[in-house]
Amino acid sequence: MFRISDALTQRYPTAETFRFGDSAASSETLLSLVRSGKKTATCGALRDYENGEPMPAIGRRDIALSWDGTPALVIETVELVQCRFDEVTEAMALAEGEDDSLEGWRKGHGSYFERNGGFSPDLQILWERFILIEDLCGENDAPDRARSPAAPGA
Repeated sequence: MFRISDALTQRYPTAETFRFGDSAASSETLLSLVRSGKKTATCGALRDYENGEPMPAIGRRDIALSWDGTPALVIETVELVQCRFDEVTEAMALAEGEDDSLEGWRKGHGSYFERNGGFSPDLQILWERFILIEDLCGENDAPDRARSPAAPGA
């Protein structure tokens, strides 16, 4: 999908690449939340994975890209839950770090899904918990120098 450096390919040979959000602003916000440890989960519409988006896999380390395609973070998937949108629990919603309540999560994510292919309360989603493995900030400036792993969020 996107070109990553040979050094990253060697460190993470099975990694898929992806972007958080659906705009440059949302992408930057979400990357910042992951870096801060507040965001330890994400979700996507199952239809997107059925239409060719790489499916997350427990134990695999993937590379989150900045909106411009620059590698930003490496995460490792530790849990996957397939469920309906309206079955997402408060704990699941809060782990995404974007809202302070389940209601806020439902409102924001309902709008996101509506903008990106349609929404209904019974929309099948794939919810993913992850840990932050590496912050690649500055990776392009020094591609052969490994970064220290970041501490995962709670």
